Formats: sequence, C-alpha cells, structure tokens
Amino acid sequence: MPRRAPDLVLAGGDVLLHDGGGAWRVERADVVVREGRIAAVGKATEGRKDGTGTQRTSQVRDCTGCLVLPGLIQAHVHLCQTLFRGLADDLRLEDWLARRIWPLESAHTEETVYWSALLGAAELLLGGTTAILDMETVRHTGAAFAALERVGIRATAGKCLMDAHPEGAPLDLAESTDAALTDAETLARRWHGAAEGRLRVCFAPRFVPTCSGPLLRAASDLAERFGAQLHTHAAETIVERETVLRTTGLEEIAYLDSVGIAGPRAALAHCVWVDAHEIARLARQGTNVVHCPSSNLKLASGVAKVPEMLAAGCHVAIGADGAPCNNRLDVFAEMRLAALIQKPRLGAEVLPAGRVLELATIGGARALGLESEIGSITAGKRADLVVLDLGEPHLRPSTGDPVSAIVYSARASDVRDVFVDGRPVVLGHELVTAPVDEITREADRAAAELRRAARLV
Repeated sequence: MPRRAPDLVLAGGDVLLHDGGGAWRVERADVVVREGRIAAVGKATEGRKDGTGTQRTSQVRDCTGCLVLPGLIQAHVHLCQTLFRGLADDLRLEDWLARRIWPLESAHTEETVYWSALLGAAELLLGGTTAILDMETVRHTGAAFAALERVGIRATAGKCLMDAHPEGAPLDLAESTDAALTDAETLARRWHGAAEGRLRVCFAPRFVPTCSGPLLRAASDLAERFGAQLHTHAAETIVERETVLRTTGLEEIAYLDSVGIAGPRAALAHCVWVDAHEIARLARQGTNVVHCPSSNLKLASGVAKVPEMLAAGCHVAIGADGAPCNNRLDVFAEMRLAALIQKPRLGAEVLPAGRVLELATIGGARALGLESEIGSITAGKRADLVVLDLGEPHLRPSTGDPVSAIVYSARASDVRDVFVDGRPVVLGHELVTAPVDEITREADRAAAELRRAARLV
C-alpha cells in the first residue's frame, strides 16, 4: 500500500537540529509531518496517492527566510494567575502571596479561571511556547483544562494542593487532606491523556509550608499510580528555607526527598537557596529543577546557581512563572535573562546560548516526562514546531550564529507559525484556535470582577 502523503510540509527553511550530545546545527531542509509526528527532515515528496488511489494534497508552508525550531517548553507557569497581571508589583514573595495572590485566587470562579487560562495560553502560543507544566489554584481546575483543550497547547496541569493554613491565606484556600487528594484524583481520571494525549495531569503541592507530610506522600503515590509528574516550589526564598528547616528539622530538598517528591517525576520550581550538597542530591535523584529568572529577580528572591547545577549533572528546565511576578510569559525573554544574569557571577563564557536553549527544549521535555516525545526536531517525535521569521532588523545580519539569535536577539513577536501535533495553532502571527479579541475582552471583564471580589478596588 502506498505511504500516506504528508499532512504538513514546512518547506525551504533552515531547520534547527540537536545531535543529542549537546550540539545544535542548522540544515536547509523540509520538515515532513504525518499523523501528528515528524516523519522526516529532508526533501518532501508531495501529492502522493493514498490507499484508495485518491490524490492527497499536503498543507505546505513556505518557510524561506525562516528558522524552524522545536516547540519551546516552559516547565513552570501559573495560568490561573494571568488575570492578576499588574496587581502585585514590587513585593517580596511572602507579602506578594498574602496581600495579593491568595486573596485573588480565593475570589476565582469557574468562569474567571477559564478566561485566565485561555488568556495565558494564547500569549504562550503566540510567543512560541508549545508545551507547559502548569500549577492552577485549589478549585476550578477543570475549567482551566477546558480552556487548554480549546486553545490547542500541550499542557500538563494540576490542581494546587494545600491542606495547611499559612499566615495571611484565606481560610477557604486550605482544604482537608482527603478532599484535596480526592479532587486531584478525580481530575486525573477525567483529564490525564485527554485530547489525544495532548493534555495530562500532574500532582501539584504548592510548597512545603502549605502542605502536610501525609499530603505530600499521598501526592507522590498518586503520581506513581497515574504515571504522572509532580510539580511544586522549593527553596524559592531564604524565609521559605528557614521555615522548612524549623518545622521539619530537615533542609527542604532532603525533606522533599523523604516524602517522595524527588526523582525524574518531580519538577521543583526555583531552587534558589540550595547549597552544594543539596545540588549534589538533586543530581543523584534525577530531580528536575525549573529556573525562573525573571520571577526570582522581580520578587527579590535571588539568582539560582544554574551553572553549578548543570556542572553537577542536574536536570534543568526554564519557566516564566506567572503573570503577576514577571509580568510576561515570554520564553525568549527568559532564555536571554537566564544567560545574562550568570555572567557577572562566573564569567562571560558561562552558560552559553546553546546550553540555555536546551533548558527550553530538551530540559523542558524531561521535566514534563516527555523527553521521548518532544523537545527536538527528530523523526518519530510529535510535531510541535515553531517557525521563526528572521526578517526583522534586530535579527540581522543573517550571517551570525542562529542559536545566538534565538537566545539573545529573538522576541515573541518574531514567531510566525506554531504547530502542536502537526496542527496549526498560530499562522502568520495570528492565533487560529480561538479569537483573540474575544479572549482579551472577556479576560478584562473577568479581571475586573476578581478585583472587586478580592476587595482590591
């Protein structure tokens, strides 16, 4: 039987390939997609006949003058917080949570969560992020999944688990241990593997000060049972580090290890305040660390020791965190900043562009538990692809290193096309899965409603 014609051909562009050993190269080629996966990188043959003898026409996108990248991946975001953008500036983490984030999360309704997630996902897709690891709030996570299903992004998302009541948090944000776990398991049964595998569930304890030991252990057990990821915060501030040491008698990384939040299934956001022996423990475990440089600077948390982590063999990914602590969800901004902030510490040669790009591709795929599925343009992997328009002046001349151009020069606005599972979600700089004017209009309305409900007006 003749082989089916391609569903999609990205033709005539420069294609960014990873050799698996840490090196990137660019090759002038077509990327051929069949049934949602990358079939080949080379010269496409168009217009094949299918098994019935019917001529099939592939969708061909001319990528001349463009760079085709693997879809970029952010392994720590909070889409439930997108509507809080601009409402929590110039605060340290503990005040930021108590005075702004927790009151706003407590005010969320099913509808406001939906529009918050849809607005954030639209921004991510338009900026070339095709896959995310997302922590929602304690309620209405099903509404976030509905938005993610509609917009077409690849997402691993989880209900925020909190069964302790930290100072400053509204009472209704802390659930009983059993109620929190039951809700999380119900979500997993409904959404884990939904949308033909594009949507998955993670189990997401907020952080140690808001979670009991039994909750953390049970979350680890659920992740093992469902084949899912664990997603939490760790060692973000010195206050958090000291609080965990005082209440548990252990340093935070050791405590998380003791309750099963460790290893390849676990993604720990931030890890700013970790010592050399804790970095060595993270490397031994194979635990994923997610670097969030803009958030760590804006909240005055510090600068994570990412070069030391990589040198020790840690698995590191990257994320923008949330709109109220960044305030953008722009992976290009995060890559550029991740590279730059280490150089005054350790020298100009530290953390070169190619290594940073790996954080947003290979590292992100690993943090999502999808390293065999996404993260590089490789035959057999899912066709999550980004077409970057190289025509703007800030990306010229074209004689420079293309990897340097991605990390140091490119912007979210340079993204022309985005495909997830080979399906177009952005074409010609326009979101095609949902009307942006509707999203922004409804998001504005929902944000005003939240401000009133949280008494921030």
